[in-house]
Amino acid sequence: MGWEYKTIKLATSGFLGGKFDEQKLDSLMNDLGQQGWELVTGFDTNKSYGETRDVVLVFKRPR
Repeated sequence: MGWEYKTIKLATSGFLGGKFDEQKLDSLMNDLGQQGWELVTGFDTNKSYGETRDVVLVFKRPR
């Protein structure tokens, strides 16, 4: 079986970053789940001194 992948990058806000709209994220993930996408992993990217720049989510589904 083959897989296809989708990567979503969420920009953060706030003085030290790391803040994002959780309701928007829930809606996005529910929409992707209905399309057959499954969350594989999620991680943040650091700018400096522990500041979060972006949150990256990787999804997969059968091809």
